[in-house]
Amino acid sequence: MIQSMTGFGKHVVQLPTKKITVEIKSLNSKSIDLNARMPSAYREKELEIRKVIANSLQRGKVDFNLYIEITGDEASGQVNESVVKQYMNQLKSIANGEDIQLLEMALRLPDAMRTDREDIDEEEYTAILEALKGALTEINTFRSEEGSVLENDFAERIKALQTLLEKVLVMDPERQSAVRERLEKAVQDVKAEVDANRFEQELIYYLEKYDITEEKVRLANHLDYFVKTLKSKDSNGKKLGFISQEIGREINTIGSKANYAPMQQLVVQMKDELEKIKEQMLNVL
Repeated sequence: MIQSMTGFGKHVVQLPTKKITVEIKSLNSKSIDLNARMPSAYREKELEIRKVIANSLQRGKVDFNLYIEITGDEASGQVNESVVKQYMNQLKSIANGEDIQLLEMALRLPDAMRTDREDIDEEEYTAILEALKGALTEINTFRSEEGSVLENDFAERIKALQTLLEKVLVMDPERQSAVRERLEKAVQDVKAEVDANRFEQELIYYLEKYDITEEKVRLANHLDYFVKTLKSKDSNGKKLGFISQEIGREINTIGSKANYAPMQQLVVQMKDELEKIKEQMLNVL
C-alpha cells in the first residue's frame, strides 16, 4: 500500500497551567527535509524530536511547530524594574508626561521584560512527546488516505496503458503490411528493374529493423511489475519511479520504430497516460 508525502497532523495536550500544541505538515521531497520551530527552552531536545519525526515520516519536506500556551497563573516573563525606571527618567528629561504614559512607552523599549530560563520539566516534556506521537499518527493517517487515492489513480492509468498496448498488438500486423506495401510501391514508382531476391532481402532487413516484438513484451512485463509493486505492503515510491522510467523507454522506442501514423497516435496516448503517472509519482513516499 502506497503512502503520499503530503499530509497534516495536529494534536493538543492540556496541562494544569499550559496547553501544548504540536502541528506537523509535509510535502513531497527526495529526502527528509525538516524545519522545526519550538520555544528556545526546548532547543536542547531538538535532535531527539527530529529523530522521532524522521523515523516516522521517512521522506518529505516537513514543517514541525511546537506551541506552548500558558493558561494558568504562571507568568512567562517579569518586568525588569531597574531598566524601566531608567527609561522613564530619560523620557522625563526629554519631554513632560504622565507617569502612566511614560511607563507604557518604557515597556515597549528593549530589555524592559526579562525571561528567566527554566530547566525542562520532565512532565511537560513527556506531554510534548505524547502530543508529537498523536500528531504523527494523524499525519500518517492522512498520508495513507492520500496514498489510497493515488493508488486508485495509478491502477486506472496502468489499465489504460495495457488497453493501448493491446491495440498496438492488434495493429502491428497491419502496420507491417502497410510498410511493406509502401516500400513496394516506392520501388514500382522508380520504374527500374530490381532483383527480386535482393529486394526481398532488403525488405526483410528493413522490417526487422522496425520490429517492435521485444518492446511489446518488455512493456507488458513492466506494466505487470508496476501493478505488483503497487500492491506490496510497503510504499515503494522510488521503485515505482524507476519502473515508470523503463515504461517510458519502451513506449519511446515503439514510437520511434512505428513508422505508421495510427500506431504513433496510440503512442501519443500512452505517453499522455504515463506523464500523468509521473506527475503523481512525485508525491509518493
